Amino acid sequence: MHESFLDIATVIGIVLLIAATIATCIRIVRGRNVADRVVGLDMLGLLGIAAAGLAALVSGSTAFIDVALGIALIGFLTTAAFALFIERGSLRPDPRHEETR
Repeated sequence: MHESFLDIATVIGIVLLIAATIATCIRIVRGRNVADRVVGLDMLGLLGIAAAGLAALVSGSTAFIDVALGIALIGFLTTAAFALFIERGSLRPDPRHEETR
């Protein structure tokens, strides 16, 4: 019994996705600074998008595409919030940067 090329590529994709997730989790835990951890969390979101894409491919359901879009939107917003946090040191507005009227 021969497997089709798509089945073999899917299995290879799943194995590589698991390996990338393990490497990313190690980077999150052992990151030298906050920026390394934020990049790791962003990569984890991208891996979630890839997992949703593979799930859509395996199941044939298009609902996983909506899940991937949701993960992408949330990942973008969290990365932007973390970048603001790293730049300012907090998420509160800095009163020194407000315009004087």
